[in-house]
Amino acid sequence: MKQWSPSYPFAIIIALIALMPVAVLIWLAADSPQLFDARNLDILTNTISLMLLTAAGAVIIGVPLALLTSYVKLPWARFWLVLLAAPLAIPSYIGAFTFYAAFGPGGEIEQMIGISTPVFDGLVGSSIVMALYTYPFVMLTVRASLLSLDSSLVNAARTLGMSLFSSLWSVVLPRITNGIAAGALLAAMYALSDFGTPAILRLDTFTRMIYVEYNSFGLSQAAMLSLQLLVIVGLILFIESRVKGTRERPGKSLLLWPGKLKTALMLLAASPVVLFAIMLPLAIFILWLWRDGAGNFELVYAWNSAYAALFAAIAAVIFALPVAQAAIHGRFGRLTERVSYLGFGVPGIVMGTALVYVGLQVSLLYQTLALLVLAYVMRFLPLAVGTIRSTSERLDPSLVKAARLLGASRKEAFRRITLPLSIRGIVAGAALVFLEVMRELPATLILSPLDFETLATYLWRVYEAGYFGQAAIPGLLLVVISGLALAVMFYGERWNQTDIFEEEPSVS
Repeated sequence: MKQWSPSYPFAIIIALIALMPVAVLIWLAADSPQLFDARNLDILTNTISLMLLTAAGAVIIGVPLALLTSYVKLPWARFWLVLLAAPLAIPSYIGAFTFYAAFGPGGEIEQMIGISTPVFDGLVGSSIVMALYTYPFVMLTVRASLLSLDSSLVNAARTLGMSLFSSLWSVVLPRITNGIAAGALLAAMYALSDFGTPAILRLDTFTRMIYVEYNSFGLSQAAMLSLQLLVIVGLILFIESRVKGTRERPGKSLLLWPGKLKTALMLLAASPVVLFAIMLPLAIFILWLWRDGAGNFELVYAWNSAYAALFAAIAAVIFALPVAQAAIHGRFGRLTERVSYLGFGVPGIVMGTALVYVGLQVSLLYQTLALLVLAYVMRFLPLAVGTIRSTSERLDPSLVKAARLLGASRKEAFRRITLPLSIRGIVAGAALVFLEVMRELPATLILSPLDFETLATYLWRVYEAGYFGQAAIPGLLLVVISGLALAVMFYGERWNQTDIFEEEPSVS
C-alpha cells in the first residue's frame, strides 16, 4: 500500500475551493423563478450555433495551415509559424472591437476609402471573428499530429502513382482525425466561454445574458443561466476526454520543396487570415492613435493589469505545487488534480457571478483585489499545474531517494532537490497564468475593486461609451504583450524532417 503523500491535504483543500463556484451557483439558482423558458431557448440556439460554426470555421482554416506549416519548406519557416499562430494570443474581443468599428455604414473603412462594407454583428459576424481567433487551436493540434506521422506511407502512395493531393487526402487525413477533433473541441470550448465577442457584436448567448442579468441585479437568474451553460461545457469536456491522440511508431516527417511560384501562391492564399486577424486590428489601433492620440489613457491601467497578473501568477504557482505533487504520487492525487481543472472549464463570467455572492457574504472580501486574484487563480490554476507536473514527472526519482537515504526529510528533499529542478516548469506556468490574466475581461469586469481599471476593462469602458479612439494604446499593448509571449513559447522548437522534392510537373 502506497504511503499517504504530505501533499494530499493541501490538494484536497484546493480541490474543494475549485468546487465552490458550482456549489454557490446551485444555491443561488434555487431562488430563480423558472428553470427554462422560450427566451432561454433562443439563447441556447444562439450559443450552440455559435459553437458549431466556430468549430467548423476553425477546422476549415486550421487544417490547411497545419499542412502548410508542417510539410512545406517555407522561407523563414519559424516566422510564418509564429505569425499564423499569433491570433491565438490575441483576445478575440480585440478582434470583435476592431471589426465592429471598421465595417458597416460609417465604419473606419468607409470613412477612409469610401467603400461601403457589410455590418459585422450577430451570429454571422461573431462566428467569423471567433473562427479567426480559434483556428490556431486546430492548426497546432493537427500540426502536432502531422509531425508525428511517418512519411513512408505517403512515399509509397506517391511511388504507386497517386498525386500529392490524393495521397494527403487518402493517407494523411484519416490518420489525423483525432487531432482535428481535439482542436475543434478546443475552439468550441472557447466559443462557449467567450463573453467579449458576442457582447460587442450583439449576439444573445449565455455569457452575454448572464452579464445583463447580473447588471440588472438578477443574481439568481444569472446563476441559473450559468448552470445551464456549465451543462454544455461539461458535455464538451466529456467528449474532449474521450478523444485520444494519434499514436504511431515515430518516424521522419514529410517535407515538400515546391517551387518559388507555388510557395508564393500558398502564402498568398494564407494572407487573408493574417490580414483580418492581425493586420486589421493593428491598423485600426494605429489609425486611432494617429488621429486621436493617447486620449484619457493613463499608465496606471497597465500597472494595474501587470501587478494583478503578477499576484495571480505567484498565487497560482503556490497552489499548483501541492496539486502537481499529489497527482504524481497516486490515483487519489490525480483525482484532486482533475477536480482543480474544473475552474478552467468555468467561463470567466460564470466564475465572477459565483464569487460576487461569496463577496457579499464575506464583506471583508467584497470588491477587493484579493477576491479578484482568487478568481484568476481558480480560472487559470490548471495552466500552472500542467506545466509543473510535466516538468516534475521528468525528474529522476533516484535523486530524491538518494537524498532520503542520506537522512533528508521529505520537506528538505523537496526544497533542495525537487523544487530547484522544477523551476523551469514553475516559471513557464507562472508566465502562462500572467498572460491569461492580462487578457481576462468578464471576471475582471464583475469583481474588480472600485476605480480599478485594467487594460481589458478600459477597452470595454471605451467601447460602451463609444469613444473608440481611446482604445488605441491599451489595444496595442495587449497585442504586443500577447505576441511576445507567443514568440517565447515557440522559441527553441525542434523537429526532425525528411526531405521530399516535388518536381514542378507534379504527378497526377
